Amino acid sequence: MTWGIGLIGATGIAVRAVITPSRERRDITVRAVAASDRDRASAFGQRHRVRVLSSYEDVVTAPDVDIVYVSLHNSAHAHWARMAIAEGKTVLVEKPLCLGLTECDTLRDAEHFGGGKVLEALPTLRHPWSDVVRHMLEAGRFGRLHGLHSRFGFQPPASGGFRLRPELGGGIFLDSASYWLQALQDTVGLPPASGAGTGTARSVEPHGVDHAFEAELSLPGAAKATLSCSFAARHTAEHVFEFDEARVRVRGVLLPTAGAVPLNVAVRTTTGRTEITRTEPVSYYVQQLDRVADLMSGRGGHWGAQLAAARPRIVTMERLHRTARREITPSSLTGSRHET
Repeated sequence: MTWGIGLIGATGIAVRAVITPSRERRDITVRAVAASDRDRASAFGQRHRVRVLSSYEDVVTAPDVDIVYVSLHNSAHAHWARMAIAEGKTVLVEKPLCLGLTECDTLRDAEHFGGGKVLEALPTLRHPWSDVVRHMLEAGRFGRLHGLHSRFGFQPPASGGFRLRPELGGGIFLDSASYWLQALQDTVGLPPASGAGTGTARSVEPHGVDHAFEAELSLPGAAKATLSCSFAARHTAEHVFEFDEARVRVRGVLLPTAGAVPLNVAVRTTTGRTEITRTEPVSYYVQQLDRVADLMSGRGGHWGAQLAAARPRIVTMERLHRTARREITPSSLTGSRHET
């Protein structure tokens, strides 16, 4: 069986995440695209041999579109995901899936009443490196975990893009938080939604978005998970786990977006011993379409499973972002109405 996918947004990420990996598949094919600029959509459609539709609504309702991929600005993710789910479509939505708990629960309701399914396009999910680290934790190989420290640096966004517009969900934190929280969720586990956490915007530009951001979460056993991210000239993407007896580093965690490459889990013990575990090569976007196919074929878990996994990440992300904007204080996190 072949499922048709429709693109909401004629974007570069749509090419990398959907068009290119779908060319190697028989079960998923790209059938339509729409963009806010018709000329841009036409050029995109001609370049990639994809049918151009007049509006996002036309993509959502197209009879030959079974899957909708949303790659718009962050503030539009939840709206178009909800519209597609209401039509009974499976929806792949760029990270972050949505901007807060209210939007997340709106998507949950849409799944319940519309019959569609939603999957966050977070390509780093299920990479083998997280299995390696989780097994270290479970076996207690290097003693107690003291902390997970994650760093992300991305090139400054182009002038006029959504990442420089707060009303569109811009800023470095919303660009990076999903990677950090997913790594934490897949290894140590996310702390309860009511747990202590802080977010600090280190550098806020005149546009009103954060260009640098620090976040911290308290983990069981007095451990800490921290995130340091910024729009910087040098690309950085790494996780470092600090144990009693070793430091475990995974560098270049976004490299598999470029194709099937392995990652190294590097261990440096307190005695000076070094060991490297090289994971199997994985292509993030190929793996992501595999997850979509699993959903379509009924192998992707029970109804609502994907959204249930994403929900704790969304709740934590919102809370940290709101503390940085001083909409809530760290002491008010416990007992907040957002704690579900």
